[in-house]
Amino acid sequence: MLLLVAIAAVSCSSSREYVVRMHTTEGIIDLKLYNETPEHRDNFVKLVKSHHYDSLLFHRVIKNFMIQGGDPASKAAAPGKMLGEGDLGYKVKAEFMPERYFHKRGALAAAREGDNVNPEKASSSCQFYIVWGTVFTKEQLQMFKQQYSKRLGHEVVITPEQENAYTTVGGTPHLDGSYTVFGEVVSGLDVVDRIQNRRCDRNDRPLEDVMIIKAELIK
Repeated sequence: MLLLVAIAAVSCSSSREYVVRMHTTEGIIDLKLYNETPEHRDNFVKLVKSHHYDSLLFHRVIKNFMIQGGDPASKAAAPGKMLGEGDLGYKVKAEFMPERYFHKRGALAAAREGDNVNPEKASSSCQFYIVWGTVFTKEQLQMFKQQYSKRLGHEVVITPEQENAYTTVGGTPHLDGSYTVFGEVVSGLDVVDRIQNRRCDRNDRPLEDVMIIKAELIK
């Protein structure tokens, strides 16, 4: 995807708790947005208010990992068309808070280009994903910590809150600190589960389209 210029912040009250309702062809997903990630919150609110997400697809679905949507090119996309490169011409500055907001199951996070072309790890203007992931044992999480610390060249910190989440509800800890988590599912995880179980083609696009019929602010 081509992301060109930085976004100007939209003025929103930091005391208000925003909740976005996504009506999908599989059911309703309610998403709470974090005030501690204001750039992403305000950008998402702006796009919802402008109806950007209406009629777009969850174009990338990987079982036991995540579901991704928001590509403007997915609206009325022909069956089998490869998607995922669409954007709105700007990036959103990274707002990493991995020790507080991390990739537990149900986390809402921003997609982005790879480090080789995006070393600042800035987020896509519009593409997002919702985490599914897997449940770890404490032993598996400790092994992950050791292997990932070796790979990164520094010790990876896993807080008690992260450990509890990853060993009970599950998630994708290897994404922490590299992608901005800016919200979470507060209702509709069963819908996310149905979507992540969809059969997909070789490009991870569901064989039968899963559409965001409408996204709206309900709070």
